[in-house]
Amino acid sequence: MPIDQYCVMGHPVEHSRSPWIHARFAALTGQNLEYTRRLVPLTGFAEAVHAFAAAGGRGCNVTVPFKLEAAQLATTRSERVRLAGAANTLVFDGGTVHADNTDGLGLVADIQQGAGVALAGRDVLLVGAGGAAAGVLGPILSEGPRRVVVVNRTPERAQALVQAHATVASLQKTELLAQPIQAPGADFDVVINATASSLAGEGVPVPATVLRTGGLAYDMMYGPAAQGFLDWATHHGAQARDGLGMLVEQAAEAFALWRGVRPPSGAVLAELRATMA
Repeated sequence: MPIDQYCVMGHPVEHSRSPWIHARFAALTGQNLEYTRRLVPLTGFAEAVHAFAAAGGRGCNVTVPFKLEAAQLATTRSERVRLAGAANTLVFDGGTVHADNTDGLGLVADIQQGAGVALAGRDVLLVGAGGAAAGVLGPILSEGPRRVVVVNRTPERAQALVQAHATVASLQKTELLAQPIQAPGADFDVVINATASSLAGEGVPVPATVLRTGGLAYDMMYGPAAQGFLDWATHHGAQARDGLGMLVEQAAEAFALWRGVRPPSGAVLAELRATMA
């Protein structure tokens, strides 16, 4: 019986733990599949997707910097993708490419269940306005925070992201606004770094005044790439958490889309943290 093929596409992609995670999901749920990494040229994403699908691939995850492009090339899109304009999960079926975005679901699950921090009624700072930020803002708003501020080095992108989500924010009675990255405000309950600054080894792009003592500072990166942000947050009295739990939770959502089976994400996250310790 042929083994169903899945992969993660990105640039870079060698750091990805997704193959290990999906191998454990498959083993624990009795699914017959293989999941690999694919390094894609910066100008060759669409070609790589179509080639993988034509070769029999069933689906793929998409990481930086291709999430916006993934949404654009799809033939059908989930409501989450239509809102975000970004996709991290593609499903191939009979020549069609369906795009979904499980990033926000994974982030919210890890913040609320993994870190034990409810988002309802809280003040949240989202740092970044690219594909990663776009993918999580809708699910964050759906939890009913009191206020969400978006900042980005390019202010116009932050403003565009806010405008795209204005209706959702209004329905939740959440104040949603874009602020200058140099003056984002202070004392947020939750600060989420959705930029690639950690991966690039750059400094934290916002001042430490955004942190509230005991508040949650969350980097969507994980492992060594997130360490600088985590050290910064801890030094300033915040509860620091990397994006490993988000990675596992979003992967579980993608796995369920592909296979129709919900894997045991909590057990796999515990295993993964143990292997990385």
